[in-house]
This record gives sequence, structure tokens and C-alpha cells, in this order.
Amino acid sequence: MTAAVHTPAGRTWIITPATGDASRFTTAQTCGADVALVDLEDSVAPDHKPAARTRAQTFFAQPTGACTLGIRINALTTRDGVQDLLAITQYPSRPAVVLVPMVESARDVEVTAAVLDTTGYTPQIYALIETPRAIDKLPSIVRAQRLAGLFFGSADYARLLGCTLDWEALLYARSRLVSCAADAALPAVDAPYFDLNDLDGLKQEAERDRALGFHGKGVVHPRQLPVVAAAFHPTEEEIAHARAVVTASRQSGTGIVAVGGHMVGAPLLARAHAVLAQAGES
Repeated sequence: MTAAVHTPAGRTWIITPATGDASRFTTAQTCGADVALVDLEDSVAPDHKPAARTRAQTFFAQPTGACTLGIRINALTTRDGVQDLLAITQYPSRPAVVLVPMVESARDVEVTAAVLDTTGYTPQIYALIETPRAIDKLPSIVRAQRLAGLFFGSADYARLLGCTLDWEALLYARSRLVSCAADAALPAVDAPYFDLNDLDGLKQEAERDRALGFHGKGVVHPRQLPVVAAAFHPTEEEIAHARAVVTASRQSGTGIVAVGGHMVGAPLLARAHAVLAQAGES
């Protein structure tokens, strides 16, 4: 049986701390990201987590942008993670996306859904995959019924392996994550590129992400958004080729056609349709 295709939350994701300057909330929501998350985890000191949990609800009270709003909670193996879920159930306005860190089993997704799901409210639950165990358990994690997508956490994964954040060092983890996500018809979102001043490096990594099969990428600053958005949009050459493939297929009426000296069958035709859809063409 073919798996249901999940509607992705978006291609560009930005996260902002639940503490600090209140203007960050507005910036995150209006900077042009597809998804804006308020963070209760890594960017919040342990002593400040109760206050952050309370303050985060204002992020959803008066949305000022057109993006999808979400929250990153603490790991469910911690008391803070459990308290985060309970707090969300009391928010007057609730997040459309819930990013769960340190997911290592489908149970993490099931627990999140069990606590949050109510009549009329079923948030998109994304699993943050950031440990070697999680990479190993991906085939079972992606079978969680309420899972909406995967997000790669490169920093913690590299820390646990003792490796660098270079592309080659993390290629296995990225490839396995994308493959398992695709098998379950789930979108996969890659980790941010952490060097704010290296836009060329960001461009290269984002283009590699798209080529590998990622649906989108996180950013750590609004200045990175245009680079990531451009990298995940088909090039003019790709669009022109896709049009040629679709046109040739329609004209031939057969299963396989030749375009530019290359044989094109059903898989490449499907890819051409996908490229045109990304470009906003039918």
C-alpha cells in the first residue's frame, strides 16, 4: 500500500529563543521564513525554562507574518519536556508545528500526539534526529502514525560522534535520514549552516541538500533566508528541461521519449512534473 504523502510545513525554517528581546518574535514571523519556531530548548538556560514556557505562548497570540508558527520543546526524557507539552495544552493559541528534540523512537512522537491532540487540534509533529541511535532507528521512527517530518540536528550528532560539521563527515547521516523519510513519504529538513558570514558555504551546502533530497533547511539568521530559498528553487535550466520532458511525453503518447539525447521514462517524467510544481507551474 502506498504511504500517504504528508504536506510539508515549509522549505525555510527559522528559530528564535523564547527569552530575550521581544522584537525577536516579530522578526522571526516577518523575515520571510516559511516556518518560524519559538525555542524552549538549547537557546534557553535551565533556570529560565519555566519563564520561557510561559512567555512562548505570546508568540502564537498575535501572529504578525504569513508563515507557519511552531515550537521546539525540550526532550521528552527530561522534566522540562513533559512540562512543555502540558503548558502547550493550556495556550490560548497553539503551535501548528511541534519540533521534538532527541527523538530515538516512535514512542516520542506517539506521546507528543497523545498529550496534544484534541478535537480540532492536531499539530504537525516533526522529529529532530540528532543522535547515532536515532539514525539507526529511523526505519521504525518514520512509521509513527502522527509524524509529519524529520529535521536533522547536525550539531549534537557531530558532538556525539566526535566528528566535524563538514559535509563529508555527515553525509551518511544525511543520506540515511533522507532515504528513510522518502520511504515513508515524509519531508526532511536539514540543519542550519552555523557560519553567519560564509554565505558561499551556505549556498553550497543548501544546493547539496536539495540535490540529496532534502525538502528544506533551517537558518540561524534572516540574512541566510534568501540564499536557502534560492537554493531550493529550481534553476531556469531545470525548469526549461522539465518543460521539454513534459511536452515531449505528451506529444509522443508513449512511455519513453528522448529529450536532448537522453532517454526519459516514467521516473524522470515524474521528476519533471515535480520540478514544475516547485516552480509554480502545473
